[in-house]
Amino acid sequence: MRREAVQTLVERLGGRYSEVLGINLESGREEEIFKWFLASILFGAPITETSVIKTYKCFEKHHVLTPNKILAAGWDELVRILDEGSYTRYDFKTADKLLEVMRNLMERHGGRLTNLYKKAGSPQELEEELKSLGKGVGEVTVSIFLRELRVVWDKAKPNPTNPVVLAAKNLGVIDEKSPKSVLQQLEEFWTENPVPNKSIVNFETALLRLGKNYCRKAKCKVCPVKGECLNPKAV
Repeated sequence: MRREAVQTLVERLGGRYSEVLGINLESGREEEIFKWFLASILFGAPITETSVIKTYKCFEKHHVLTPNKILAAGWDELVRILDEGSYTRYDFKTADKLLEVMRNLMERHGGRLTNLYKKAGSPQELEEELKSLGKGVGEVTVSIFLRELRVVWDKAKPNPTNPVVLAAKNLGVIDEKSPKSVLQQLEEFWTENPVPNKSIVNFETALLRLGKNYCRKAKCKVCPVKGECLNPKAV
């Protein structure tokens, strides 16, 4: 994949979700990290990016952006906020998940994700601790959450999700036969092909959007980097 194509890909599709939501993860502040955690739970459902952003903004509008505020809101109010954000298909289930996760976060870690992080001795322990908070925090949610924290938390090293792997494979960024992990191959590729003022998080996010919105849907003709695709089935 040519360096010019990497830049095109990152600039077109690499905008981080946390930035879109106005969340400042680089600050490292607990309240910002928690906001992203809430957003990650919302993104974890098979729902459109637009609907998730709208729903998160409803939580923001109603000032329900901390574990205590979510617990105080209660099930009925959470469902109302979720419905307002067009999260209707998953409203009841998500309200249940949020309440369970927040109760466990409060009881085990004083309501602070940074406490959870400090207790984890390795990237694997960090992921397991997050998943143990409740059914609302599965593999997909953990990957979404930790992906954007790669440049903030040293132990944030989640495995790339399937859409990322699909796009990276199509672009020749990774080789599935390599003894190296997908994450290691992505990191090495980015080190050799960096884009000024961007990070590997932007690159991985761009691959995610490419995989979800173009590769999976066979939208090859409108793909922003179609000239780089190695998939013989690409149209």
